[in-house]
This record gives sequence, C-alpha cells and structure tokens, in this order.
Amino acid sequence: METLVASVLTIVIFMVSSLILNNVFGSTMKHQTGAIENRLYELEYFAQHHKLILPHYEDFRVWNLSIEAQVKNSKPFIFFEAVNHTTKVVIHYQRYDHH
Repeated sequence: METLVASVLTIVIFMVSSLILNNVFGSTMKHQTGAIENRLYELEYFAQHHKLILPHYEDFRVWNLSIEAQVKNSKPFIFFEAVNHTTKVVIHYQRYDHH
C-alpha cells in the first residue's frame, strides 16, 4: 500500500513540476521581444535622421511593423508599433521628431 501511495505522490509531483516548467517556458517565449526592439531602435534612428520614408510598413519575422509621422498638439511625433501576429503582443511608443 505504501508503494502505491509513494508512486502516486511521485507522479503528482512530476505532473505539477512539468506544468510549472511549461508555463514558465511558454511565457518566456511569448514575451521575448529583444530582436523586435532592436529592429525598432534601428528604424527609429533612420526615421529621426530622415533616412526612412514615412509612413513605413514592414514584416519582421512574426511581427508587423508600422511607423508613421503625425502631429499631436501642433508638435511632430513619430509613432512606432509592432504587432506579433501569432501571440497578439503589441509594442508601441512615440518619439518627438525634433528635426
């Protein structure tokens, strides 16, 4: 009887730990945005130095990028947005266009 209880406890512990690890790795992969952030910074540099024609749209791996110039409160801004079309994670920010 004790062997059966120990076997069940062992199986339950392995199942719980497996679920925890799956959740951690899945979350890490879903929110891994280093490559897209580097690409956005690169495009931001080009946009601020007028080396990029705006509006600019591109696909980067699983991301859809859009960069647009807009006026907000009579001040020029550049709006950056990246949308992951598989996980629906959205990164967006704006920069003041001082040129």
